Amino acid sequence: MHQLTQKQSAILAFIRDRIKQDSMPPTRAEIAEHFGFRSKTAAVDHLRALANKGYIELLNEQSRGIRLKHDPAKDQNEASIPDMDQFIELPVIGKVAAGLPIEAIENREENVCVPKTLFRTHPTYLLRVRGDSMRDAGILDGDLIAVHKTEFARQGQIVVARVEQDVTVKYLDQENDLIKLVPANSSFQPILVSPNDLFIEGVFVGLIRNADIRL
Repeated sequence: MHQLTQKQSAILAFIRDRIKQDSMPPTRAEIAEHFGFRSKTAAVDHLRALANKGYIELLNEQSRGIRLKHDPAKDQNEASIPDMDQFIELPVIGKVAAGLPIEAIENREENVCVPKTLFRTHPTYLLRVRGDSMRDAGILDGDLIAVHKTEFARQGQIVVARVEQDVTVKYLDQENDLIKLVPANSSFQPILVSPNDLFIEGVFVGLIRNADIRL
């Protein structure tokens, strides 16, 4: 194996630590941020050097496409790392801009990598919750909820709904000829809306809070 520079050794150690801690390698952007590089290009240059020296393998089509090929801590055996084919990257939707589809790139904060088998129903994106109107359903301010994109939902499901330019998370119900969006917090009133003024963005399929996954 070729000798590493001090910076390359530090980056390799960072990659190993992230795999041990998170069960997945860091992205190029995360490496750049950790080491104070001005752009991802510097991180990519160091990763290519590590690959050329035989310490890692780069899978360019994946944002976390880094595989360890040599680990002295394991008697020079190939390191045990997760199969990234078993993971999916989900966009995190933050503040939804008025007039834009909820999945518009302008609304996206970051991507989160999760196991494909984590949720019983495949999610399309993660939505960051603001407010505590669904507190009693276990959905708190700042949580990430996993959403399966669909225009159809059953009564009683938790849905992500757009009413005019506002996006809200509520239980779906009906009252006479109106759609009733019901909060899970007695401090909030239900929202009554005509079916013509309501658009279902998706249904709730799970929750992430501080790296804790709930189904």
